Formats: sequence, structure tokens, C-alpha cells
Amino acid sequence: MSFGQGGPSWGPVGPGNNQTPDWAALAEASAARARRRKWLMIGGGALATAAVAAIVATAVIMTNKSGSDGTDGKRASELPSVSDLPSETAEPEPSFSSVAPPPPPDPKDYISDVKKDRLPVGVDSFFPGTKLTSGDRVYAKGATHTTTKCATTTQGALGSILVGNGCDQVIRATYSRDGVAVTVGLAVFETEAQAKKAAQQASGGIASLSGSGVPVFCRAGSVCRRTANSYGRYAYFAISGFTSGKNVTKADKNVYAVGDDLTNFTFRQIRHRGEVQASAAATAPTG
Repeated sequence: MSFGQGGPSWGPVGPGNNQTPDWAALAEASAARARRRKWLMIGGGALATAAVAAIVATAVIMTNKSGSDGTDGKRASELPSVSDLPSETAEPEPSFSSVAPPPPPDPKDYISDVKKDRLPVGVDSFFPGTKLTSGDRVYAKGATHTTTKCATTTQGALGSILVGNGCDQVIRATYSRDGVAVTVGLAVFETEAQAKKAAQQASGGIASLSGSGVPVFCRAGSVCRRTANSYGRYAYFAISGFTSGKNVTKADKNVYAVGDDLTNFTFRQIRHRGEVQASAAATAPTG
């Protein structure tokens, strides 16, 4: 077997032949070939790197020339730096008026003085419909009455108290349920101070109003429950008792409940009157 010119050689190897390969020479030849391959790869990579660098340099030179000729090219000094770029996008901020809006009108102001309380005054203004519902309790509406002769609607000293404080008129309405009846009398004044004083001085009471299915009640000395309150320029009085003429005692909780339902309803009607007028004033055009 032969490895070519200058290489190791040996004859046939077999029984009776003592020749062996020159292992040292074979190793040296293999190392020489590996070194040649390595240097070829290094040389090729260097040539490729040099070619890329030349292309980049040419592009930079052409860009600088384009800028100096008045074209779209820019010098490095003309390009924006990182510090020149905005760090965040500016957004519009909400603006608020420095003038505080006026406070909303107080509903009570519109029911405390006749000059502001301009809605109609009558039975339907305070006691509308044919019945009253309070929770699960339904009351039938009975007779109603309106007069400017305030003293004629009272019993005992209440008449003179109303007149003495400038009462303009009294509106009465009666409601009944399960043998109990209540008459509410709404006394109208020009100012809140007059109504409050009349309620505080109250003695005697409002006279019950019968009719429209309700018999005479709380008359001829029978004992009934009487209350007096005021809100705004209105004082309201109630008398509640049995339609049978039976005297009312503190144990008759149903009579107290009926009276409370009617006086609470009257209060809400007065307050609602103020709310309606205050709302209209708040939404009315200015100027």
C-alpha cells in the first residue's frame, strides 16, 4: 500500500511480514491538512468583513455629499439627538371655572313667604284625588271645605288664635277607614313666623267635617285626639276619632295611626309644593 510521493509506504502486511505503518508520519500529515483549512477560513472571513465596511463607508460619503449639494441629506449635527425628542405626549388638561356655581334654591324658601309661594292654594293643591294610600292602608276621602273666615272652622280658642296671627284661609278635608275618621285643617298665612306662632299657641282644635259618607264625629263632648304643627307659612291641625262617638283613649293605637298618616301626608304635600317651585326656579333661563 502507498500514500503517494514523499509519503510513508509499506509493503503488504500479512503472515510472515514484519513491516508496520509509520504512525508518526501519518499524524504529522493530518495536522498539516487541518492547519491549511483553518487559515483558508480565517482569510475568507476577513475579506467579507472588509467588503461590508467598504459598502457602509461609501453610503456615508454619498449621504454627506447629498446634503452639501442642497438635497435632502442632513449632517450629523442637524439630526435630532435623543435629548431633543419629547419624552411624553402632551395631553390637554381639563379646565374649571374659578367662579363657584350658585347654591340650589332651598325649597322651604318658596313656602315660607307669600311673595315667593305663587302656586294656587286650594283643596286640590293639598288634598287631591278621591282616596289616600299610606303603606297598605287606604283611606276614603270625604267632605272638603274652604273659607277665608278662619274662626268658623274651629272649636274652642283656636279661632281667635288663627285670626290674631293673620290667618288668610282654612282648607279642610276628611278621610275615614274602619270606623275612624280624621279631619285636617290647613291654615294659610303670609309668613312662616305667623304660622309657627299659631301652631305654638294652639288651644282647642279644628272642627270635624262630616258628609260624603262620614257621619258627625268628635262633637257633643266626645273625646278625640288633636294635633297642631306648622311648616313654612302653613299651620295644620288634625282631629281624629271614632265615627261611632266612642271616646278615644291612649290604648286606641289605630286612631293614633290614622291621625299620623294624615298629618304626615299633609306635611309632604306642603314640602312638595316648595320642591316644585324651587326646581322651576333652578331651571329657569337667566338674563
